[in-house]
Amino acid sequence: MKELEAFLELPFPLTMAVLPGLPNSVKAAKAIKAAGKELILHQPMQAVGGQNPGPGAITLGMSSAEVDSLVEANLATVPGAVGINNHMGSAASADLALMETVAAVAKRRGIYYLDSRTTSETAIPVAARREGIRYWERDVFLDNSPDRASITRAVEDGKKRSIKGRPAVMIGHVWSAELAQTLTDLYPQLIAEGYSLSTISHFMVSEASEDDESIGD
Repeated sequence: MKELEAFLELPFPLTMAVLPGLPNSVKAAKAIKAAGKELILHQPMQAVGGQNPGPGAITLGMSSAEVDSLVEANLATVPGAVGINNHMGSAASADLALMETVAAVAKRRGIYYLDSRTTSETAIPVAARREGIRYWERDVFLDNSPDRASITRAVEDGKKRSIKGRPAVMIGHVWSAELAQTLTDLYPQLIAEGYSLSTISHFMVSEASEDDESIGD
């Protein structure tokens, strides 16, 4: 919760993902909503390397009913979530049957999916298309190396990827000691250069409006 405070004070909109079923999950979710930030569920999923993804994880071999029940229970511990993304998941997110069930929950709930892309074998794009839900993919991890210089280079990478009006999705972590301050310091320069920072939902709405205009044309 202490690490979260600096991100709640960032001077721009952003989407924040909260792990479910932990002692401070509900408290963190409420703090994020109270700060006016967008909230999504950070759904734990099985990783190839066998790392522990934490409580409420989707694992290989689960039935559709088990996954459905699990995700619903996890959403209940992150009240107000408008989307889902995966925590770890290099094994589970490559399983199409599992991801179709997650996408089905998202469709039923009217929420979106953000693919953290922890594996190039991700089945989420196919699952999302089959279920007819909107999804986005992570472009850049901001803090694979959590020092200021590396974060700044990652932001520059994100700027290069956000070409022709297409936003780049950049993911960071609250445990990165330099991240919040680095983003705060870079923000005026980004605005001066014509960039903006916002939530996943904001860009989804913009994309949907553009799609509607294209259909109308």
